[in-house]
Amino acid sequence: MAHHASAKKRIRQNERRRLHNKYYAKTTRNAIRDLRNTTDKAAAAANAPKVYSMIDKLAKIGVIHKNKAANLKSGLAVYINKLA
Repeated sequence: MAHHASAKKRIRQNERRRLHNKYYAKTTRNAIRDLRNTTDKAAAAANAPKVYSMIDKLAKIGVIHKNKAANLKSGLAVYINKLA
């Protein structure tokens, strides 16, 4: 158990940031899943920039690694290009 005020504050901050990061990561995963389930190329291409932006924001704030973000975006682009 924390005995110093600064340690208690750090615990509060970590919990608040964990919940914040968890919310944005889950929202982005849902957007990626919805994009991958799209069978219409026009709809997928229209939705892609929004999802790419979400992925970039996660990488920027450190929730995911920048290489993972690049791999996700690349995989989505391949999927969209394969749609008929």
